[in-house]
Amino acid sequence: MPLLIVALGIVLLLILIMKFNVNTFISLVVVSFVLALALGMPISEVVASIEYGLGDTLGGIALVFGLGAILGKLVADAGGAQRIAMTLINKFGEKRIQWAVVVGGFILGIALFFEVGLVLLIPIVYQIAKQLNIQFLWLGLPMVTALSVTHAFLPPSPGITVIAQQYGANVGLVLVYGIIIGIPTVIIAGPLFTKFARKMVPSAFEKEPSGSMASIGDAKEYKLEDTPSFGVSIFTSLFPVILMGISTIITLVQDTMGMSANMFFDIVAMFGAPTTVMLVSVLLAIYTMGVARKIPMSQLMKSAENSIAAIGMMLLILGAGGALKQVLIDGGVGDYVAQLFEGSTMSPIILAWLIAALLRVAQGSATVAALTTAGLVIPLMQGTDVSLELMVLATGAGSIIASHVNDTGFWIVKESFGLTMKETFATWTVLETIISVCGLVFVLFLSLFV
Repeated sequence: MPLLIVALGIVLLLILIMKFNVNTFISLVVVSFVLALALGMPISEVVASIEYGLGDTLGGIALVFGLGAILGKLVADAGGAQRIAMTLINKFGEKRIQWAVVVGGFILGIALFFEVGLVLLIPIVYQIAKQLNIQFLWLGLPMVTALSVTHAFLPPSPGITVIAQQYGANVGLVLVYGIIIGIPTVIIAGPLFTKFARKMVPSAFEKEPSGSMASIGDAKEYKLEDTPSFGVSIFTSLFPVILMGISTIITLVQDTMGMSANMFFDIVAMFGAPTTVMLVSVLLAIYTMGVARKIPMSQLMKSAENSIAAIGMMLLILGAGGALKQVLIDGGVGDYVAQLFEGSTMSPIILAWLIAALLRVAQGSATVAALTTAGLVIPLMQGTDVSLELMVLATGAGSIIASHVNDTGFWIVKESFGLTMKETFATWTVLETIISVCGLVFVLFLSLFV
């Protein structure tokens, strides 16, 4: 019954947005209330659940997206994104530029959160598409594929790292196996699927970039000699990667050597947190893209204000998506799915993937789906010789399947690229499903040798 209620709630959401053209934010809040009541939540807890879900989601991403948008706009308005784009085009050529974006997204994705990688890369990808006069989504879809794969399979991404700890798996081996399955998965779900998607939903590729994040990359054209140098531009854009990379390495050394926490490690952890990273990077960009080039502070702050205005509605939509997710969690949808698999004798790898997939579709959160799956499957692994590392990857693969309206990532991609609901389902939802299925197939293949 809970799954049927969720399905009807999703249908109601689609009708409100697609048929009656109700604002997405309003539609999400209305459906959150309806689903909370339909799932039997006490009336006294409904508002608190919705407010918590919205606040929890925005608490994690609002500062990252806000500061990331300011960073991207400062680099774009100064001509830094144009300089990076032209340098990459000259280096790789138009025919290989899509692969350059994929490789860049994969490398950055290892060090960055999905959201951080997105706000850093979209302005640059926008400029590349503009300079080459090619479709924005032709480059954007493979880029988000690379970021999603690294987020799902490769430590130190928070989700997969926590799952590894739950299973007691070797994080180093998870990283090695994750790279082995991640590379072919990126190729299949990225450049290869993008060719198919362009034929399936040409409207998504033919439109002019209209998403809130795309507008951040839009800036006036400069003569190349009037833009910041490539070194300064790339250093400023990738400074978050440097900070987070240093923090990650120090933390891994601390964990490996069993060193106790102290003031130094606390400072490292603080400066490695996404919010701190983005704040320090914005301050650097104000200097490198503005003060050092004698651009008035008032002009720099105008860029900052424009960037925040561009993503205001997107943040509200992301928060409302988080509210919907929280209602489904508090309404017990995940618990209901878990009960369906009690006492199962299925292969642990397939079982972990299947439970995580159903939990993901039902309640939206990949992290909740993965952690719940680990708790359910660990007791069923007793007496088997299945690889713990492959169990981690199978759970991670299942937990990202079929991203739809109860997943914050769905709304991030939709609003970032200015897609319609139908276009987002046909591109992002299918793409995430391909990543999930490929992950399972490659994990099962690896299990023959591990």
